[in-house]
Amino acid sequence: MSGGGQYSAFSDVAIVEAVRTPWVDLGGALAKISPIDLGIKVAREVLARAAVSPASVDTVLAGSMAQASFDAYLLPRHIGLYSGVPQSVPALGVQLICATGLELLRQAALHVGGGGQMALCVAAESMSRNPIAAYTHRDGFALGGEVQFKDFLWEALYDPAPAMDMIATADNLARRHVLSRETVDEYALLSHQRAMQSQVDGHWLSEIVPISNECFELALFQPRCIELPRGVESVTQDSHPRATSPEALSRLRAIHGDGVQTAGNSCAVVDGAAAALVAHLSQTDRPVMAHLLASAVVGVAPEFMGIGPVLAIQLLLQRSGLALDDIDRLEINEAQAAQVLAVAQTLELDIERLNCQGGSLGIGHPLAATGLRLVMTLARQLREENLRYGIAAACVGGGQGMALLIENPLYRAFPERDRLSA
Repeated sequence: MSGGGQYSAFSDVAIVEAVRTPWVDLGGALAKISPIDLGIKVAREVLARAAVSPASVDTVLAGSMAQASFDAYLLPRHIGLYSGVPQSVPALGVQLICATGLELLRQAALHVGGGGQMALCVAAESMSRNPIAAYTHRDGFALGGEVQFKDFLWEALYDPAPAMDMIATADNLARRHVLSRETVDEYALLSHQRAMQSQVDGHWLSEIVPISNECFELALFQPRCIELPRGVESVTQDSHPRATSPEALSRLRAIHGDGVQTAGNSCAVVDGAAAALVAHLSQTDRPVMAHLLASAVVGVAPEFMGIGPVLAIQLLLQRSGLALDDIDRLEINEAQAAQVLAVAQTLELDIERLNCQGGSLGIGHPLAATGLRLVMTLARQLREENLRYGIAAACVGGGQGMALLIENPLYRAFPERDRLSA
C-alpha cells in the first residue's frame, strides 16, 4: 500500500473457470428475474463446467449494485446456499461499482493466497429492476406536498460531490483531451462493428450459459425460480449487438448540450450475471483459464473519474516490472467512448490491442458483472491466439480505477518449434 494506490501481487492463484449469462437489454427477456436467481444460475454452471464439488468452495464472494429485490441483502448468502455450497461456508457482499467484478477476483486472490482453498465469485445485475424509490416519506405524505419518488437507475449515476452524472465526466475528458464528436463516434462505430462480428463468429459462445425457465431446489427451504416472459423459451445470446453507421450515430443528440456523449457512444444498459472460480494451483488438477498475477486500485478526481484505468494500469506495470509493450491484449470497460479514448490516448495505447472483440458500447454494461466478463473474454483471447499477458481495467464512479494482470497458462514462446519437435 502506498499513497499512490494499492497494489497486490499473487502467487500460484488461478481463475479455474468463468461463465456469464447473455447480456440482455433493459426491459428485455431478463427484466423480471431477480439478480439472485441469475447469480445462482451462473454459480451452478461454473461449478459444473469446472467439475468442482460445491463442497470444495470455502468462501462465496458476490456483488450487485442495485437493490433489485426485497431480499437483496441476502444476495451473497442465497447464491451460495442455492448453488450447493455448504451452510458452514461464509458469504460476503462486495461493491466497487463498475469494477465490482474485478474486485471480486482481487478479494478471491487474497483469500486463496492467505491459505484459502477455493472462492466462488458471482456478480449479478438487474438494471431493469432498479426501483422507483423515495427516501423522505417514511413518516407519510403531507397533504398537498411534493411526492419525491425518483428513478434509482438514473439517480444512482449522479455524483453529488462534483454535481454531475457519469456522462458529464466523460464530456469533461473529451474537452481536456480535445476529442471531437466525430472522433468519439468513430470509436463507437468500431466497437459496435467488433461486437457484431464477434457475435457472428461465435466468439462468446463458450462464455455464455443459456437461460431458460428453471427452479433451484434447496432441501428444507423454499425453491427459487427463473421465469422468462410468456413465449420466450430460452435466452442464448447478447441482445444489444446491432448494425449502425456513421450517419446513424451522428444524428443522435448529445446528452448534455455541447458535449460529445450520446446514447450511441455510451455503454448500453443491460441485465446479466457472471461467475468465476478462483483457486490456488495446488487445489486443481485440470487446466485453468488464467493465472491471476496482480491487481492495482487507485483514486482520481471524481469529475474526471473515467481516467482511473490510466493510473491503475501504470501502477500495475510499474510494480510488476512489465512495460505496456509486454501486454498483448487489454480489455478496458467502455463506460463511454470519450472515456476509453482518453485512457488510450494518455497511455499511447494501440487500439488494435484494445477491446478487440468489442466492448460495453456494443454489448452492454451490467454494472457489477462487467469486470468478470472483461477477464473471461481477455483470458479466452490470450488462449486462442497464444498470447501471454493481458490487463482488464475499469473506471469507477466517484473517481477510482482498477486493473488486473493475468497470464495465459498455456502460452508457448515458440509454438512453431514446439510443433516441429512433436
